[in-house]
Amino acid sequence: MKNLKILQNFGKGQKKIKSGSKNAIIYTRVSSKEQTENLSLEVQLKGCEQFAIKNSLQVKGRFGGTYESAQTDERNEFKRMVNFAKNYKEGIAYIVVYSLERFSRTGENAIWLSRQLRELGIAIVSVTQPIDTSNPSGVLQQNILFLFSQYDNDLRRQKCVAGMKEKFVRGEWVGGAPIGYFYDRSDTRVQRIVPNEQGKLIRKAFEMKVHEKLSNTEIAERLSKRGLKLSRKRISEILRNPFYCGFLSHSLLEGQVVKGNHEPIVSDKIFFLANEVIKESKANLSGYKHKKENDNVPLKQFVYCAECGTPFTAYIVKSKQLYYYKCNKIGCKCNKSAKHLHARFQELLSAFQTNELWVPVLRDKILEQYEEVVKENASGNKEIKTKLTELKQKLEKVEERFAYGEIDRSIYEKISEKLKAELTDLSNEIEKSSLILSNPLDQVNKALEIMSNLVNLWLSGGSKEKKNIQNLLFPKGLLYDRKIDHYRTDEVNPVLALTYSFSESLRQNESGQEGKIPHLSALVVPTGIEPVLPE
Repeated sequence: MKNLKILQNFGKGQKKIKSGSKNAIIYTRVSSKEQTENLSLEVQLKGCEQFAIKNSLQVKGRFGGTYESAQTDERNEFKRMVNFAKNYKEGIAYIVVYSLERFSRTGENAIWLSRQLRELGIAIVSVTQPIDTSNPSGVLQQNILFLFSQYDNDLRRQKCVAGMKEKFVRGEWVGGAPIGYFYDRSDTRVQRIVPNEQGKLIRKAFEMKVHEKLSNTEIAERLSKRGLKLSRKRISEILRNPFYCGFLSHSLLEGQVVKGNHEPIVSDKIFFLANEVIKESKANLSGYKHKKENDNVPLKQFVYCAECGTPFTAYIVKSKQLYYYKCNKIGCKCNKSAKHLHARFQELLSAFQTNELWVPVLRDKILEQYEEVVKENASGNKEIKTKLTELKQKLEKVEERFAYGEIDRSIYEKISEKLKAELTDLSNEIEKSSLILSNPLDQVNKALEIMSNLVNLWLSGGSKEKKNIQNLLFPKGLLYDRKIDHYRTDEVNPVLALTYSFSESLRQNESGQEGKIPHLSALVVPTGIEPVLPE
């Protein structure tokens, strides 16, 4: 007998829990936070406790009590519960759940797991679905219920996905608001997603990429100084997300991009240009070198089709060694020779170019204008600074009232967000209007030197120099309108606009027409008056 007892250590197979054991654990779960708040967990736990008392079970542990999805059995609390049941020294005979779908909705995987537990002598028992799994008939019933739980879950998911897809197609965003946006729920009838203060910094990130060609690391550092901390990878995701230019892209749309109902933070032009910079940067990192023929198409990605808004690409007809620009929009396909568009661009530059004979007069008028603007801005800034002080005091009072419990959180957040937005706008206004040049005469002379020699500077420069001039003069690019066979633009460099206006007046005086130097005292000193000279 003694030897037989020793030989038990060499037995095969896992030891089952001794029949008659009353050790049990309780597992409760909900699939969403909302169910947590409606006391579903409390109802489950109470039911399981009463079941244990009724059946004289000894509860050795309680697990769950949180919201976890049942689509996968890799849930943290679920795994902890199963490991406890398998390894409890005195043995666990029962896992008590309120209903079988609370245990798992994974169908076949739930069947496999319940079988593994049964082989250890652990039975899954349901308060609302009493089944005896000690016989094949009971096991079959339990397995069928597991499969029905998965079927029900799949149906719900199918309906949910169909509803989400329909919303995406209608231009409505589903899910959490992307960084830079928030849900405006002031109107209970309509849920709107609108830009917030972070959205202004996201727009800056796009502009840094397009106008300064900064790396994502450099952009992250600048944004961090302004209070928005993002990783380099996160910035890359943002710059490639068409949501920020007003479009929706989601896996449920199966590769399609649809127009969203939300307000874009940047134009689609800026979005395209930012991604073109990213594309060029990747090509340079991989050792790719631009082909020489690219120097012959400097207007590529700078000129847009006026009809569809698509940036022009370029190609060469090798048999004739001729370059062409075209837009690739299906149904539009504007196609023009590079020679023709370059000639039109030279005409545009000629129209803006300043006569060298007028430079002394223009210099005096621009400096005079600059002094007036500086005086007006100084006066206006006093009023703005007074408003800033008043707003800061209001914000402090709101924060104080909230701290003392005089107003609730929803009112505090609504008012404080509005005040902070006004503070930011006023601060930006001061920043824009407080530009004082270190050497106005020197900067104006540099600007006029460029303005009086636009055509030659563009023609004599390489691809990089040409693009520098283009971006300096027309920050948002140009639209080519094939109906009039010429360019249109929404924005020109403020210095260019100012010298053009003065030059037009001088041109009219020379031709005998009545013309006066315009008085533009309301004009804010423009950003970009210190031009980046072509290299």
